[in-house]
Amino acid sequence: MPSISVTEYYAGKSIFITGATGFMGKVLVEKLLRSCKDLKKIYILVRKKKGQSAESRLETLFSCRIFENLLKQNPKVVNKLRVIPGDILEEGLGISAADMVELEQECQIVFNNAACVSFKMPIREAVNQNTIGVLRTLEIAERMKKLEVFLHVSTAFCHDGIEVLEEKMYPSKHDPYRIIESLKWMDDELLATCEPTLIKPYPNTYGYTKALAEQILTSFVGKFPIAVARPSIVIPALKEPMPGWVDNTNGPTGVIYAASRGVLHTMHCSDSTKIDTIPVDVTISGLILLAYFTAIER
Repeated sequence: MPSISVTEYYAGKSIFITGATGFMGKVLVEKLLRSCKDLKKIYILVRKKKGQSAESRLETLFSCRIFENLLKQNPKVVNKLRVIPGDILEEGLGISAADMVELEQECQIVFNNAACVSFKMPIREAVNQNTIGVLRTLEIAERMKKLEVFLHVSTAFCHDGIEVLEEKMYPSKHDPYRIIESLKWMDDELLATCEPTLIKPYPNTYGYTKALAEQILTSFVGKFPIAVARPSIVIPALKEPMPGWVDNTNGPTGVIYAASRGVLHTMHCSDSTKIDTIPVDVTISGLILLAYFTAIER
């Protein structure tokens, strides 16, 4: 048995999170602040969006309903959050030199949750966000002097055709570094022509680029402890922070919403098809535990 509990491990820790303003990211931040009260600081990478500064987006984050009870119980909890302006699409994540020094000196844990889940995204954009973005985050993590664990959120659908996905790394169809280099000289028209053949047998660029990202991770093995989580389709909360909470209409949520509104009456599907889903709160608890076990067993 581990010598310390989960909350004891997270006490005094500083955590860097990408994708903190997304569906899973919000629940991760809320869960850490609520259940790991003695953590030192959470740094969240936030980019400017639609005329909003990174700081104003933090205010928007805390205005989300799932933070209501937390803020009522402890209004000062906001002081544990620190915005790091940046963007996974920029070199060095667009992090300033001053902020980078702080991350290098303070962070022990990284939750890499940033990704684009659009299944219609062109290959260039998907590689930039889901593959190169991971590489850039790994390069930042490599500079963190106190790093104890790097947790990457992948997907259960990143290795198409494998019926039983084991807890091990699988080689990607292509060398991710060669794909990244190819994007530098291939124009959009040529890429669009090559895309169907390039990603086959994947049905979309999402799964393909997430598999490339996992291959990128293997090139950092031995430099610092790495954990990979592969959740299936993440659905609304089972219990925490409130039953049924969701902030999007992706996947099954959209189907249920459309049916409940009377917009969707019928749809083609197989009665033998199984849909793998997992509630967001169960997923987030798993991520927190995975980081904990990886760190203490390193």
